[in-house]
Amino acid sequence: CFVCGKSGATISCLEMGCDCRFHLPCAMEGCCVTQYFPPYRSFCWEHHLEQAVEVNPEANTTCLICLDQVEDKISHSTMVCPVCQHAWFHRGCIQGLALSAGITSFQCPLCGDKKEFVAEMMILGIQIPLRPPVWEDPQDFSLLDRHSRCDASKCLCPQGREWGKVDEEGPWQLLLCSSCAAEGTHRSCSGLDTSTDSWECSSC
Repeated sequence: CFVCGKSGATISCLEMGCDCRFHLPCAMEGCCVTQYFPPYRSFCWEHHLEQAVEVNPEANTTCLICLDQVEDKISHSTMVCPVCQHAWFHRGCIQGLALSAGITSFQCPLCGDKKEFVAEMMILGIQIPLRPPVWEDPQDFSLLDRHSRCDASKCLCPQGREWGKVDEEGPWQLLLCSSCAAEGTHRSCSGLDTSTDSWECSSC
């Protein structure tokens, strides 16, 4: 895997002549794109598809989901609604929204477009579950569980990635991303001392 350097990388870039291979869990960190629909194509950081809209965010533009600032241009981590071209968001944030909303409720958070927006997000590698939104199924509590594992590229915890709690102090305290809460890290795995109150994942 060109991201983590470990063996077992079975996903290869579709670009002719490109030798990049990676694990699916490493795709986000490596700025790769995987399309979750047939024929399930994948692209490395150098050859992934980019949005074709000719627009850049204005100064101090914030993500509609987490309200933190986005980059000053379209990139792998900064995306825009192709219809209204005013809804800006981080890739990690719109992915989190897609996982919660499901295919039946996923749409542009600003203009509400669904058809073109969903098609564009799927092409750009956003995974959209084929199910109703989680808020319509309160019985499925597993979908509402808080993230509870360390996603650092190299977890140092002797008990493994699943060890640790958010409210447990010490080197193996689990900190969730302050923007998306979809990734976590042990303090020691990311070199964070006890005075650090918040942490952001690489996607955000």
